[in-house]
Amino acid sequence: MDRRPTIADVAKRAGVSRSSVSFALNDRPGLAEETKRRILAAAQELGWRPSRPAQALSRGVAGALGLVLARDTAAIGADPFFPAFIAGIESVLARRGDALVLHVTEPADEEATYRRLAADRRVDGVLLTDLRVDDPRPALTGELGLPAVVVGDPGGAGGLCAVGLDDRPAFAAAVRELAALGHRRIAHVAGPQEFRHARRRRESWELAMREAGLPEGPVLPGGFTAAGGAHATRELLALAPDRRPTAVIYANDLSATAGLAVAQRLGLTVPGDLSVVGYDDTPLAEYTHPPLASARADALGWGAAAVRALDEVIAKGLADDVALPPAELVRRGSMGPAPGAGEADAPAPNTTTVRSETPC
Repeated sequence: MDRRPTIADVAKRAGVSRSSVSFALNDRPGLAEETKRRILAAAQELGWRPSRPAQALSRGVAGALGLVLARDTAAIGADPFFPAFIAGIESVLARRGDALVLHVTEPADEEATYRRLAADRRVDGVLLTDLRVDDPRPALTGELGLPAVVVGDPGGAGGLCAVGLDDRPAFAAAVRELAALGHRRIAHVAGPQEFRHARRRRESWELAMREAGLPEGPVLPGGFTAAGGAHATRELLALAPDRRPTAVIYANDLSATAGLAVAQRLGLTVPGDLSVVGYDDTPLAEYTHPPLASARADALGWGAAAVRALDEVIAKGLADDVALPPAELVRRGSMGPAPGAGEADAPAPNTTTVRSETPC
């Protein structure tokens, strides 16, 4: 057969009606055992496989979960977090044949996208990422009767199940270690402050600085992008020597990697003149030169955990919040002693020499 066999083909081979085939394949009562065996044998001989969409329709479900990202497509493509997070989602969905319906949209079209997904019954539930301050989506999904799980801290989940992890231990460890290495001016390059996780990372850095007894260093926006991280780094390194940071903690690895490159192009050594710390511990972090110290947040495991939580919400109507293991500092070669025991030196002569340490 040069096409996919159908229930009609199975019925013809077994000499029964299509309704009898449906009863047999769905293990419903009402058929003689011999008839059922003949139908199953015919299906096996023809290589018939169930249609996932048809099965979903018969059960009144879509067999798909939704993820709506209100971000610029170029920014999503450049951010290593989302491919790993989506891979985690697919690691669960692919095993059972379900699908991920991904929409990348403009913020102005976000609400309409959720309304279409609910009205068309294209998904059984949605994952809410990039939660914003005063985010309307938890209330919107409740209004639409659309099962949802928040990927982030419970504080802004509006009563929805939240799957998140604690940023604070990683920031505390980074500040504590840098302080032990003699750093006193530790800057932060922050993500967009409309995002709750970017604001939480900045607050985690501020708290860690206070706990270490250090004055808060300068804070500049980096936007979670390479361009933003590079621009912020240039501004920081242009400060007067008595204000210039000897270490910078970035809100993500993308901005940190760009910052590391900018420092080297300006003639500074890393970590000799400047220590650099990222966040997310993306796969390329250990292959920069020197290897980038970062905070490990398991994006792949996060995606899988979010799907399992959403499955429970869909099945039971609710689920308990899930607290994943907290972010953990991964120490690598981009962290080192402060120059001059905490007194920032002037930029070194133009050189690309860097000190590389073996990655952890």
